Amino acid sequence: MAKSRSAFFCQECGYESPRWMGRCPGCGAWNTMVEEPVNPPGGRGLLTSDPGTGGPPLAIGEVETEDAQRLETGMDELDRVLGGGIVPGSFVLVGGDPGIGKSTLLLQLAAAVARQHGTVLYASGEESARQIRMRADRLGTIHPRLLVLAETNLEAIAHHAAQVAPRLLIVDSIQTVFRPDLPSAPGSVSQVRECAAQLLRVAKGQNLAIFIVGHVTKEGSLAGPRVLEHIVDTVLYFEGDRHASFRILRAVKNRFGSTNEIGIFEMRDAGLAPVGNASQLFLAERPVEVAGSVVMPAMEGTRPLLVEVQALVSASTFVTPRRTAEGIDLNRLQLIIAVLEKRVGLLLGNHDAYVKVAGGVRLAEPAIDLALAVALASSFRDQPPDPRTVVVGEVGLAGEVRAVSRIDQRIREAEKMGFDRMVLPRANLRSLSMKTDVELVGVETVMEGLEAALGR
Repeated sequence: MAKSRSAFFCQECGYESPRWMGRCPGCGAWNTMVEEPVNPPGGRGLLTSDPGTGGPPLAIGEVETEDAQRLETGMDELDRVLGGGIVPGSFVLVGGDPGIGKSTLLLQLAAAVARQHGTVLYASGEESARQIRMRADRLGTIHPRLLVLAETNLEAIAHHAAQVAPRLLIVDSIQTVFRPDLPSAPGSVSQVRECAAQLLRVAKGQNLAIFIVGHVTKEGSLAGPRVLEHIVDTVLYFEGDRHASFRILRAVKNRFGSTNEIGIFEMRDAGLAPVGNASQLFLAERPVEVAGSVVMPAMEGTRPLLVEVQALVSASTFVTPRRTAEGIDLNRLQLIIAVLEKRVGLLLGNHDAYVKVAGGVRLAEPAIDLALAVALASSFRDQPPDPRTVVVGEVGLAGEVRAVSRIDQRIREAEKMGFDRMVLPRANLRSLSMKTDVELVGVETVMEGLEAALGR
């Protein structure tokens, strides 16, 4: 009989160590190593005559493909992020801060699938059946094909799923369920790993779509072992300010669709409502004739989105000026400041610079560079830009403005929102074939971009 052993696992990232350590080498967290038993490996060895359950090897061209119809939920924002709907047999992980609305989103999803496609089983380890019913009454998600189960034993959940044969199984959350054959506590690294592996087998074996909720750490990353994110097919993050009304659903991993799409929802008394015109939402409270505020046409996947880039430049009282960025990479801010100092002559070395993308949107595309430069220069000069002008373009270290992708969609979105002027790279202007009523001003350098947006 194999001797049982134990190891120490980090409860933040799942790092395994044979001995206790105060600081995890994997994620750097302190006092997160917990001792857990480790199951001994099986005694049959690697060589075996067991044929398994997947069948014999086949030439890839001989594999039969089923035209698996995605389950469209009717929640357009969610369907967009998933790639067009729920894929049968997919395994989806939904993470987000406490109270952000994960359970609300999934309960509305469960009701939508129950109305259109069949039975849905909602298994919760965090709420009783009565509490789920109270929330469903508030959200208006009562449906006879929506079944609720207050259970934490994963074996029982799998048994009921086999009996009911639902189209969708939701487990809220993976940190509260457990396998009784494992001695560790629910939420531990080994329990999360093994429960996720069993749910994966259920999803693929029964061609059942499964959504699970995952808790996040105080840094915003998913709690538990990193293998959890590798096991699932799709990882969704539900983001937003708890004190604000809108939420953003973002895919960071998706085997069945793009990871560049986002879905935008508004939290109301009756639950989450999709936001069709996101640009109008993000620009609703934009101040007019204020220095440091610039509108930029961003692209989130295939979706154009007008966002407001805000900058505040003020004389520094510190030996080293402060640089703070929210919604963009801090390194990008440092780069644009260096270009403005070297190529334009703005003396920002003794000034603090604070930059924010309003509305909580995070932008990573380089097309934001020119708008960021205009916002910084506008605040530094205390000179408001034209409120009917949008700015887009990538900035190089030589001060040149480079072309950006999907300029046609950006122009259409600006025109739809009532903007009548756009400052854009001249290279995009040369290759543009569409007709528009928006005045297009092509620039080749940052200096030209500042003159076009702010004037001399």
